[in-house]
Order: sequence, then structure tokens, then C-alpha cells
Amino acid sequence: MAESRTVHVTFEGKLPRRVAVPPGTTLLEAAHAAGVSIEATCGGRGRCRSCRVQIRGGPAPPPTLADRLQLGEDEIHERFRLACQAAVWEDVVVAVAPPREERAFQILTEARRTAPEVVDPGVRKVLVRGFSGARAETAGARMEELLRALPEPVKGVEVEAIRSGSLLLRAPPEVVTAVLYEGRLLQVEAGDTTQELFGFAVDVGTTTVVGYLLDLREGEVRATVAALNPQSSYGGDLMSRISFAQQDPGNVRRLQARAIQCVNGLLEEACEKAGTSRDRIYKVVVVGNTVMHHLFLGLDPSSVGQAPYLPVVRTPVRVRAQEVGLRLPPQTPVLLLPLVAGFVGADAVGMVLATRVFESPQVRLAVDIGTNAEVVIGSRARIAACSAPAGPALEGAQIRWGMRAAQGAVDRVWIEADVRYHVIGGGAPTGICGSGLVDAVAGLLEAGILEPSGRLLVDPPTRVPGSVRRRITVLPDGQPAFVLVPREESGVGEDIVVTQTDIRQVQLAKGAIRSGITVVERYLDLEDRDLAGVLLAGAFGNYLHLPSAIRIGLVPPLPQERIVYVGNAAGMGAQLVLLSEREGRRAEELARRIEYVPLAAQPDFQEVFLRSVRFPE
Repeated sequence: MAESRTVHVTFEGKLPRRVAVPPGTTLLEAAHAAGVSIEATCGGRGRCRSCRVQIRGGPAPPPTLADRLQLGEDEIHERFRLACQAAVWEDVVVAVAPPREERAFQILTEARRTAPEVVDPGVRKVLVRGFSGARAETAGARMEELLRALPEPVKGVEVEAIRSGSLLLRAPPEVVTAVLYEGRLLQVEAGDTTQELFGFAVDVGTTTVVGYLLDLREGEVRATVAALNPQSSYGGDLMSRISFAQQDPGNVRRLQARAIQCVNGLLEEACEKAGTSRDRIYKVVVVGNTVMHHLFLGLDPSSVGQAPYLPVVRTPVRVRAQEVGLRLPPQTPVLLLPLVAGFVGADAVGMVLATRVFESPQVRLAVDIGTNAEVVIGSRARIAACSAPAGPALEGAQIRWGMRAAQGAVDRVWIEADVRYHVIGGGAPTGICGSGLVDAVAGLLEAGILEPSGRLLVDPPTRVPGSVRRRITVLPDGQPAFVLVPREESGVGEDIVVTQTDIRQVQLAKGAIRSGITVVERYLDLEDRDLAGVLLAGAFGNYLHLPSAIRIGLVPPLPQERIVYVGNAAGMGAQLVLLSEREGRRAEELARRIEYVPLAAQPDFQEVFLRSVRFPE
């Protein structure tokens, strides 16, 4: 039988990788097979530029319609292609572009600090002095002697405690430390290790993963670490990752492996910063949206992506570290907070826990603005929540010159007599991130270049200053655009523009979030004026310029002093549960108490959404 033909794809880089694939394989699929990370924020549907590559050797695949729409004729001529669209039939050499080595990402790690009423992590250490287990004749007898030496009976013994204790007690030291969690013996350690009692809280977000190493004795954060979620290679939004998971049973495992690998790296980094070891971490708490929660556990999220959008499990989940692949002592308990509904996950519960909305005598809005925005409105009387699929546009994805908030990104824009901008890290700009994009759209509205409908005017009113008017252009594909950074000022040798399509993407994102707020308000029989305050959480929410957010209608038009940044509230919620078993029980109660409002089920949702897409007059 003749061997089936294969083609070879070589990916350039510091460590070039070569993979053999069947003819007709896309370059994105080849990258996955080779273990090469290529961003694919639209999930490989040809709707963004993030997976663009350059063919450096061999025949370039014929350009598709998506290539022409996203890249333009100049880049196609330079042998750029979208990796998700380019099928290879001959051997090729490929360079990933833009380079993956983006630097100085602004990943939000801080949160408004909320202390638990009592630091009671459930984990404690007991020092046993003068133990002489060597007098016992068997390992079992030595363990029984150790258990009798503890100040109170234990409820059970983990197998790793038996193993470590048996080895340790063959030649027992003068002092041993017993580690207990909820009355069960987790581990036996030589000497006095009572001063080393750590836990790890982690917020697994769609775009970023943030971890906090806490001292469980005092409740203090000893190290904060963060990274981009490597699952983005399979799609920038939740539906893209659900779609990828559905394509092959092994893809769920691939997505889980990416998440676990990322968390393991953060654990290593946090321990190095704090000067401790992973063996001294005794409890882990994880929050994330429903899809991230399922993928962390290796559960198929398909049911979340199709009606009636139900998660596999909603209750709190506890596993051991070895069950999910975390590089910690195998018996280390890993707790995942409960979920509210299909797209209102443990991160929303963490946000409510951290912001104490449930204790407020007045009605407040808490919104975590990200790829998937969680909207919570309530007080101590009643709480309701929804999830708004904002998509990745506000994080720079599916935007012509969009990028994450990293070095080189324009993150602030002022349009007055002319255009001014601020660049993260200084130097020449290479793109624009979400906060800069919102500023630019707000500035265009104020200048009269952009209509409330979202139409960018090629011939704006005469009151627009000439220096600003001259920045209006029409691209080769026929769509209007505004030159934010002229090519002579940019770091890419081209004009950095905001296009009509970019503006439409902003409208869709802000329309989803604003309509979510409106629907939950109506569900509770409220209006904007009834809100005592707005709590903005999440990375994007905390880098927003409030006047711009209000101007485009992203948040309710309240006085600015009533709008507060609360940082990574989901991560803070995870920290609270890490430090307090009482807070863990409270999280479970909140998940049952929060009323879920499914947007798609609201009879007037389409009408609300269409109104929300428009910009305020």
C-alpha cells in the first residue's frame, strides 16, 4: 500500500519547528500540530488579522476573500496570508507575524482590598515535639502513635500523609509538623515548618490568567503573577473555544493542558518571588467564567454553547492537585467556586463576594468588562445578573491596528485642535489597544466626525479643525478611516488608522454590554437614576477613561464620583475564599441567591440591543 503524501511546514523562530501534515492542512492547524502559538482571536474564521503569517519559502497559497478583506493587496503581494485560511499543498517556510514576543503587557492584578471577617483558611499546622515513633514496630503503629500525639482526633488521613509519614517516622526527628485541612491529615513534615503556610488564588480569564500567593497565617499577599491565557491560539472568545472543543474529543484535553501549563508556570514564578517552594502550598482556589471553569477541569463545555446553555456542574467543585495536573503535592485541595448559570460563572460570584454588593443597602451595578462581560445589579434585598458577549474588540482584537495593552500600544487619545496620544512604554506606536480605541471613538463623536449611528463622515462639518479634517481618508477597500498616527510617526511604517469597520466592532461590543445593563435594570424594575454607584472591574474596565466610556454610552451616565474602579474583583473573591472557609460557604449561598437573567430570552432584547448600539447624541 502506497504511503499517503505529506507536506512539510517549517516555522521560523529562535527554535525553528518543522512538522509534516497532510496536503490541504491550514497553516493554523499545522501550527497547532507543531506546538507553535499563533494568535487566532476570531477562532479561525477569517474575521481578524491576528493569525497573519508570511510565506518565506515555497509557494504562497492563493489568497482567499478573507485574506483580501483583512490584509489588503499590499500585504498579499508581500506574501502575507491568514494562517486560518491558507491551505498548504507543497513544502513551505513560514514566519509568524506579528511576533509573539510582545512585551510589557498591562495585565490587571490589583483589586480593592477586602479582608475576610476572620482569617480561617481551613488549613493549619500542628507542631509535635518529642515524638519517638521509632519505638513502634510497624509503619502503621508509628502513624497511630503520631495521630495520638496530635492535640485532637483527625477526621481522616490522606494517602500522601501516610506515605510521607511512614518514610519520615522510620528515623523520626525530634520535631515533626502535621498539616491538616478541615480536620484531615494532609502531610507530615520534618522539623518545624509552621511559619510556612501558603495558598494560591488564581483567576483564569479568557484573555489573561492572574495568580496570588498568600500567607495563610496572616492573610497577606506574598507574590502576584500574571500571564496571557495560551488558549487564545484556539480563539479569542468563548464561543471560538467551545467550537474548537467540539471539533475533536481530544481538543478539550488540549485546551485544559494549555490552562494547566500556564497556572503551573505562575506557581513556579510566584514561589520564586516569595522565596518558598511549591511543597509549602496547601490550598488552591480557582475562579473563572463557566467555559474556563469547565476547561480547567477538563470538562466538555459544549452544553454551555447551545440552548438551553447549561453548565455540566454548578455547585462548588473540589479536586486534588494531581487530578488536574498541577505541580503541587498530589493531595493539595483545589477548590473551584460555584457557578450561577451557563455564562455567569465563578468569576461573577467572586466579584459579588469581593465588592460586597450583597451587603449594600443601596442598589449598585458591578460590571466586569472583558471578552465576556458579567453584569450584576443588586443590594442586600435582591441581586440579578447576566452575561453580555462583548467579544474581544475592546481588548484590541478584530481591529485593523488593534493589539493588547502592551508596549507600543496607543492607550489614550485626545482629539481637539489636532490629535494627541499616549503610547505604553513610550516610543513610536505600533497599534491601538481597547482604552485608546474608546478614547478615539469618543473624540470622533465630540469632534462631529462620527454620527450617533456610527457612520464615519468623509465630509464632516466645517467646524472641524483643518488639521483634524485632513486625517480623514478612504482606504483602498472603499471604507472611510481616520488616521490616528501618520506613517512618519508610527513604528510600523504605515498609517495607524481607525476604520469604519473598527467603529462597528466597538458599537457591537458596547451595545452588548449596555443592553445587558438595561435588561437587568428592567428585570429589577430599575432605571439608571436608581443606581447608587457603578463598580468597574476587570482589566479593560480599570484602564478605561471614564469620560470616554460615558460619552460612547458604555456605562450609565452617572456623575463620575459615583463610578469606582475596583480592579480584579474576581481575583479578590478567590483570595477571600482562600483565606476564609466562611467566605467559601457565603460564595455558595450567593450563587444560589443571584437571579440569572438570560438576555436571549427577553422578548424585547433585539430592540434594546439596537438602541444600545447607537452612540448618545
